[in-house]
Amino acid sequence: MTTSALTKVSEQLCFGGKQIRFTHQSAVTNCEMQFSVFLPPQAQTNKVPALYWLSGLTCTDENFSAKAGAQRVAAELGIALIIPDTSPRGEGVPDDDEGAYDFGLGAGFYVNATREPFSKHYQMYDYIVSELPALIETELPVSATRAISGHSMGGHGALVIGLRNPERYRSISAFSPICNPLNSPWGIKAFSGYLGDDKNQWVHYDASVLLAKTQKTIPILVDQGTLDNFYPKQLQTESLTAAAEQSGANVQIRLQEGYDHSYYFIASFIEQHLHFHAKYLGS
Repeated sequence: MTTSALTKVSEQLCFGGKQIRFTHQSAVTNCEMQFSVFLPPQAQTNKVPALYWLSGLTCTDENFSAKAGAQRVAAELGIALIIPDTSPRGEGVPDDDEGAYDFGLGAGFYVNATREPFSKHYQMYDYIVSELPALIETELPVSATRAISGHSMGGHGALVIGLRNPERYRSISAFSPICNPLNSPWGIKAFSGYLGDDKNQWVHYDASVLLAKTQKTIPILVDQGTLDNFYPKQLQTESLTAAAEQSGANVQIRLQEGYDHSYYFIASFIEQHLHFHAKYLGS
């Protein structure tokens, strides 16, 4: 099936709703993009609010759909799940020169790249904030009442996008987010490659910097496993805690004893995150 802007790739019935995968041509990333959507049963008769989920390094739109177990609760709460890809892809889209997992394809870091050759395609910030919601809210029974969440690199993206656009989202949550990419090896590599050496550009994509300076925040929930092999070096959770204390923002940061960085961790707490968002989405 093809609508005016979306091509349906697959569709499965799931908890009375529909799990659907689409492709579309993006004017922002200058390539074909793919994303997945779970439409709860309530979307058959009304527009429903949406949780945007941003995935981590090496992931696509399918990881969360298949592994998190979120659809059952989303169906009960009447929340759509919007799951974009983690980077532009396709012929002509540049990758890391050495094919590394933490830069290039599958590792867009939700920034607007300013450095060649990445600036033509790697405009993931604008894609998530503007183009994708406008497309979804036009083509699908999904309202402009939004929340945002994500994991690892996607947790970084969710925090940054939510903090920079509090008028567009009702709530933010994250699992194992990269909280302070200015001081994370992952972040330093990605920001150098996409944005260049001017760290004045980097601060716009650092959740700890943004949170420390914020005057207006929406509710935030963060879960971090204590046995995560990327904690604390890559994730820098304590920087976010310090920033929350400095700003007095409405942030709950929970250290979950014994959990790691995997989707088993996400599956263990995704129900709590969905109920957290439901309070603010009015679902």
